[in-house]
Amino acid sequence: MEHYVDGFVVPVPQSKLTDYRRAAERAGKIWIEHGALQYWESIGDDVQPGKVTSFPQAVQLKDGEVVAFSWILYKSREDRDRVNAEVMEDPRMKEMMDPKSMPFDGKRMFWGGFKSVVELGSSQGAGR
Repeated sequence: MEHYVDGFVVPVPQSKLTDYRRAAERAGKIWIEHGALQYWESIGDDVQPGKVTSFPQAVQLKDGEVVAFSWILYKSREDRDRVNAEVMEDPRMKEMMDPKSMPFDGKRMFWGGFKSVVELGSSQGAGR
């Protein structure tokens, strides 16, 4: 079964990691409530600068920051579009989207949607 994935990469100040985790837990619950199959937030601990490109270079990582890599799993692109529309209209999410209160620099965040082409592993881990 093919799924659809949204991926996100963002720089997070180390001093705001607790706030970031708290916000991510709230956001993840909202996404799952609206139909996402899985929601993951990860903090980089082995993301070295590259010669040409890398996670740190992509987000213009500054001293005192770490890279967060996140993804959300959906049944399909259509399901992702529906879920995201509902999430963006959810008053709890609108409250969290105020740039002044976000625990990261949203201007250096990047994201995209991806259609799966290979899915290996346990069926539980694949969100089925």
